[in-house]
Amino acid sequence: MERVSTEPVAAEDVKALRRFNRYFTRRIGALDDHYLGQDRPLGEARLLFEIAETTATAATADGTGGSEAGAGASLRDLRGRLGLDAGYLSRMVKALESQGLVRVSVHPDDSRLRIARLTPAGRVEVKEQNHRADVLAAGLLGGLSERQRGDLTAAVATAERLLRLAAITVEVVDGSSADARHCLAAYAADIDERFPEGFDPAALVRPHEVSAAAGAFLVAYEEGRPVGCGALRGLEPGVGEIRHVWVHPDARRLGLARRILDGLEREAVSRGHGVVRLDTHAVLAEAQAMYRACGYTEIPRYDDNAYAAYWFEKRLPPATPLCSPHPSGRTSSRPS
Repeated sequence: MERVSTEPVAAEDVKALRRFNRYFTRRIGALDDHYLGQDRPLGEARLLFEIAETTATAATADGTGGSEAGAGASLRDLRGRLGLDAGYLSRMVKALESQGLVRVSVHPDDSRLRIARLTPAGRVEVKEQNHRADVLAAGLLGGLSERQRGDLTAAVATAERLLRLAAITVEVVDGSSADARHCLAAYAADIDERFPEGFDPAALVRPHEVSAAAGAFLVAYEEGRPVGCGALRGLEPGVGEIRHVWVHPDARRLGLARRILDGLEREAVSRGHGVVRLDTHAVLAEAQAMYRACGYTEIPRYDDNAYAAYWFEKRLPPATPLCSPHPSGRTSSRPS
């Protein structure tokens, strides 16, 4: 993962992205008030799709089978997921209600939440909408060879990965904060499944070790949701230790692990550490590969961590780039 550039974005890059946006929105019919030939614009069609997807996911989890009695989608979650203004979302929901496609009610366990569920007519409409969207996508690919289709879908995947990564922020938080503890709990559950011997959460860093002058705790946020973390604590004067680099499964293979690692190295430099150390488990081969790619060298054991099988160290000259890019652009995002 390359470090986030501090240089202004080039005008040509801005023009290229805007040009593509104009072309693609026209090509898929996003400018038409009757998206996919149905009686609603793209915004309402997307909202209908999201309600259906949320309901289907919840139905799979709780065994309701996708019936109208299923969980539905809270308007609060929809607003956050789609990045919509509350008033605009409310108007779209009312439009779908007036078309008989959605029914809104108060959550039975929390009167502050309003839940949108598809009506039977809404489920039929979503099915037709998905069919038309599939036909549109197939039409876009139909004029290409097999190789060209592969090139296009690979380019789309790369664009999605980079745009997601660009939107993720990495922030320093207090080690005792709710988001820090949430990430550590998820980290512990993840490696407890992966380690043959399991994992005892008592081995996690303590909040006071990674807060204020003692260290730093970084949390990565995607659309307001914590999706990754990493910790830095002091070992001895001039030496810091990196712990618990973790990325949520939904955000892996974006390059986020290296961004978190880079952020921790920056925090180490800012605290006067010229060296950082870390350890990792034998089963975490991808973490070992990432550390080596980022300039870490293997060293003898320096701690009594019962879960560690490999120990690494890196010197941090302040003026030197910290984590070099992987040739493929892909990174490890597993816990370390």
